[in-house]
Amino acid sequence: TRASPGSRSAAPCPPGALAAAQLGGLALLAGAALRQGRWGAAAAGLYWLQPYLALRGPGSPLRPAGLARATAARPLRSLGAALRTAAAAGRGGSGEDRVRDTARAAAYQAELASGTARFLEPRRADCPWCGSDRLAVRVRVPDLLQGKPGLFTLEQCEECGHVFQNPRLTLEGLEFYYRDFYDGRGGEGAGTVFGRLGAAYRGRAEMLLPHADPGSWLDVGTGHGHFCNAARAVWPLTRFDGLDMGDGVREAERRGWMETGYQGQFPEFASKLAGQYEVVSMYHYLEHTRDPLAELDAAAAVLAPGGFLTIELPDPESRMARLLGPVWLPWFQPQHQHLMPAANLREALADRGFTVLAEEHGPAHQGNDFFGAVALAATGLAPDPDRPWGPPATARARVLAHAVRLAALPAFAGAAVLDALRTAAAHRTDGGNAYRMLARKDVS
Repeated sequence: TRASPGSRSAAPCPPGALAAAQLGGLALLAGAALRQGRWGAAAAGLYWLQPYLALRGPGSPLRPAGLARATAARPLRSLGAALRTAAAAGRGGSGEDRVRDTARAAAYQAELASGTARFLEPRRADCPWCGSDRLAVRVRVPDLLQGKPGLFTLEQCEECGHVFQNPRLTLEGLEFYYRDFYDGRGGEGAGTVFGRLGAAYRGRAEMLLPHADPGSWLDVGTGHGHFCNAARAVWPLTRFDGLDMGDGVREAERRGWMETGYQGQFPEFASKLAGQYEVVSMYHYLEHTRDPLAELDAAAAVLAPGGFLTIELPDPESRMARLLGPVWLPWFQPQHQHLMPAANLREALADRGFTVLAEEHGPAHQGNDFFGAVALAATGLAPDPDRPWGPPATARARVLAHAVRLAALPAFAGAAVLDALRTAAAHRTDGGNAYRMLARKDVS
């Protein structure tokens, strides 16, 4: 049986959630040590020394052997434990889980028996943003997120700078590559990750403070509704609704994280919801859509005159995109279909009767460039041997995956430090791997 969302059961913490919490905690400590001066360093130092202080402090009767060595190695050992927990998350489980995994694997293998060609459309010869035929390959990568079969190409328009997947996924391909990522097999991990982005959600909500006091807000691409739930701390009197393709929007509605959840494609709701909202938000949503210009049209229709549209996107002009190449996490293949330079988005908004009021780059930065690059590289070298869409797991595949994860431990530790430094620099220079834009719909 499953506990209700509000219950507090004594069931053990699921491995995926535990691993995400461990890794997130370590990253938070590293970031605090580098960004918060002496207090951040003190917090990280206390975490590091906690076993020694607790067991050798005044009044403690315990004197375990090797305590000093164990304390000194605590950060690396904690990181190793988190990665081992993550590696085990897909292998454990009850007999019922194993039966479900076996059935899932059989379904994937039957689906893949006819190949993957049907998952991609024919390549287009022009830019979907400006129509230019001056295209160049920006990056070509396999699925480093889940290790599903296929090779994906992002091309860049040399005229306007728009980056897009070419050839793009078919509708059948979208269903295949999204499956078991946000829901199903990967739903627990995705929900845990999104649940830890409280500071980012608050920053997005606070961007409107100087400009609006909204009564109604529609969050498009809301996922599991975490933003709506967090944003109520900033806007307690605002009605928050959400829209998404996935089942998570229904669960968010049941939890009371939003008033109304709409499930489906946003343009399909444009006429039904016309003029009903004072704010529409699209946070890391447009890059997933097949036609971002149609999504902007839908937002213009749904907003009341004088309403606000707020958008956050990966920035394809980021220095990290050039430095990290195919392992830059925001390429996010095969899910991301379009990555738009800020100038392109500003122009598209103006064409639809919007006035841009604010634009943020540093505050929108997500501190995962180096950590994500290490994770993607490790996945590429040794994918999860128990993935149901892959070949049957062998002893050799398990040994290789374990060896790669162990070898990656120092790289993960270094990446966490580099990301903390990069995040601090992004805030100082107002430049990062993403940007936010706030625009007002003009009153005609």
